[in-house]
Amino acid sequence: MNETLVAHAARTIQAGSKSFATAARLFDPDTRRSAVMLYAWCRHCDDVVDGQSLGFAGEPGDGRQGMEGRQRLAELRELTRRAYAGEPMSEPAFAAFQEVIQRHAIPVRYPLEHLAGFAMDVDGTRYVSFDDTLRYCYGVAGVVGIMMAHIMGVEEETTLDRACDLGLAFQLTNIARDIVEDAGMNRCYLPAEWLHDAGIPEGEVADPAHRPTLARLASRLVDAAEPYYASARGGLSALTLRSAWAIATAHGVYREIGVKVKTRGAHAWDRRVSTGKAEKLRLLAQGARMALTSRGETPAPRPASLWQRPR
Repeated sequence: MNETLVAHAARTIQAGSKSFATAARLFDPDTRRSAVMLYAWCRHCDDVVDGQSLGFAGEPGDGRQGMEGRQRLAELRELTRRAYAGEPMSEPAFAAFQEVIQRHAIPVRYPLEHLAGFAMDVDGTRYVSFDDTLRYCYGVAGVVGIMMAHIMGVEEETTLDRACDLGLAFQLTNIARDIVEDAGMNRCYLPAEWLHDAGIPEGEVADPAHRPTLARLASRLVDAAEPYYASARGGLSALTLRSAWAIATAHGVYREIGVKVKTRGAHAWDRRVSTGKAEKLRLLAQGARMALTSRGETPAPRPASLWQRPR
């Protein structure tokens, strides 16, 4: 695969996720190449289904729902199957994706489950319980963690569970950060049971009058991510040191976002929560310590109380 695809993927990750771009630089060159190309495919599929560009919407509304979203999703599924069949790919993101799946023998079920996560948006799925929210998190992020683990050479199911847990934690953090923005696009991933108990009507999540109560729900969501972040740490010992450093850094950066959401309370959505350069440097150092500590470590068993991915 020529270097044009790598450059395209690198530009995509830098524009779409500075948090992940920071961690990706720590991988060895071959792992980084595959990681950024997988990211480029995930970002492309997300944007195609959503009618966005690199995660940023042009106009309010939900581009995923309705016949148009279903058609876009069907086209992505077809292109994914063709990539697995070895057909030439003209779309850069799919050409990059094809190289990754062939090089790392990623089972087709995971990309298709990723697209199934997007289908939950297309179908306007309502999330009644926290388990419903976790099923969505699995589709849009947990399986990405599993595919990333394959890129890093992981095959053991127990370690793949930890990779999935990190994806779940990332997505729970993203949901907490983006509650108001998502509500503006007619999406809500907070469990309806939580909203009902808090007295927030499902159609009024973005109403500023509910911000103090919404902040408590966001805090609950951030707290719910913690056991998944803790479980994910147990997978670091199975990775090479450089991969462990990259993943530990991503772990720290995303977790820090959740901490900030919780700390800001009702003001969490006044401006988008992110981490600055100085904070990222601190988290890089913390990630290095976490990765080094994991060497030779025997992780505690994964808690049975955590949501279990489909097998």
